[in-house]
Amino acid sequence: MTLDLPGHGDAASISASLPEIAALVLDALPDELFALGGYSFGGRVALHVALHAPARLTALVVLGASRGIADHDERAQRLARDEALASHLEDVGTEQFLREWLAQPLFARLGPRSEPESRSLDARGLADSLRRAGTGTQEWLGPRLADLAVPTLALAGAADVKFTKEARAIADTVADGHFATILDAGHAAHLEQPERTAEVIEGFLDARS
Repeated sequence: MTLDLPGHGDAASISASLPEIAALVLDALPDELFALGGYSFGGRVALHVALHAPARLTALVVLGASRGIADHDERAQRLARDEALASHLEDVGTEQFLREWLAQPLFARLGPRSEPESRSLDARGLADSLRRAGTGTQEWLGPRLADLAVPTLALAGAADVKFTKEARAIADTVADGHFATILDAGHAAHLEQPERTAEVIEGFLDARS
């Protein structure tokens, strides 16, 4: 199952913080055990879901995820940056914003893509997501992850230095953590190297089935 998160796709009109999104995700999923995966923003959501209801999960997989920002001043700076991005998004519209967003060095390895049907095109919804669920609003999860007993695979593209460090830190913090990198990939490893990424995830999940 895949879900449209608040501010995105068919859920563009839904406004929610990360803890509220975690509750919405749990309400949307069947009342049974499941493995949960998430990429980037979805990875941050997945961490919140796992912390909110660890007994519901058999395994957790996060790619390019962040624990948040520990330093209060740095978090305040990121909050201001998220607000500026949200305002810019509303000013220029989604298509222009996405062109600018994907031009960042973070996505340099991704190359040109043309999949408008898979994109979130609601500027107001995306701006609200930045304001309410951006990294600047996120609680620092470092201490809480130490109590998470869900088997966790933390992934990053090998060329994504920042999130490789984050993935290793997540894997080292949780009780049953596993770390892996995807060769020849940056931040969007699942799009840059889909077969390699799937192989690593499937191996992790198969070992726990």
